[in-house]
Amino acid sequence: VEHFVQKFNLDDFIIVADSGLMSQSNIALLESGNYKYIIGARIKNESHEIKTWALSLAKQDGEFNETRKGHARLIVGYSDNRARKDSHNREKGVKRLEKAYRSGNITKENINKRGYNKFLEISDHIKVAINQDKIKQDKQWDGLKGYLTNTCLSAKEVYEQYNGLWSIERAFRITKGTLEMRPMFHFTPNRIEAHVCICFAAYKVYKELERVIKISHINMSVDKVLDIAKTITTIKINLPKSGNTMTKTMLLTQKHKSIAQLLDENFWENF
Repeated sequence: VEHFVQKFNLDDFIIVADSGLMSQSNIALLESGNYKYIIGARIKNESHEIKTWALSLAKQDGEFNETRKGHARLIVGYSDNRARKDSHNREKGVKRLEKAYRSGNITKENINKRGYNKFLEISDHIKVAINQDKIKQDKQWDGLKGYLTNTCLSAKEVYEQYNGLWSIERAFRITKGTLEMRPMFHFTPNRIEAHVCICFAAYKVYKELERVIKISHINMSVDKVLDIAKTITTIKINLPKSGNTMTKTMLLTQKHKSIAQLLDENFWENF
């Protein structure tokens, strides 16, 4: 952060990060440097007093409540959509557990492989059972999300700023997945930097294509458009007498025709 501030000569900015940054030492460092921050809070791991307060809140969609935590404000919001997602994910996780441990036995290497093992009750080192009480306790938190901040922004603004993290996380997924930024089989600094630079440029092209698709009302993702484009063949014929070249793009299926405008050279003159 200090390097970033010095490099870009920043006077006023806010650090936004998920709960992975939320440790006492990290927050103390941010506050000692007088940095403003918005960090995702792990409200399930808070003190008994704060957990009791959070669970006592009326669960109304879009409502925010806050309390003090040290030098910061702890904001807790509730969303019906989040509640449905939390419930759905838990049900999927429990079903996986039921399928995996149907026999009632478990091996040591299985213990930490699934995200919902917190619902398991292990006794005698080998016998397992799904703890329904823990599931009920977990249900109480459905739809609740916490944010820790030392800013003066309203609760809604804090939520909106934090919610913007999804675009950064998506960028990482695209660069690491679709664009294969890693693994990088390069061993010299110049080659590594060149690889990252190419991937960065490719991501810029990816985002521009995403923008064009959206404003052109093509109801598809970039990945879907690219998958279709890979199946389209362009034929080039050289005419021996005139020396001219004829080019024909073969749009054979309905899917091909759905992105036909993107293959028209005149189309791109508008951007």
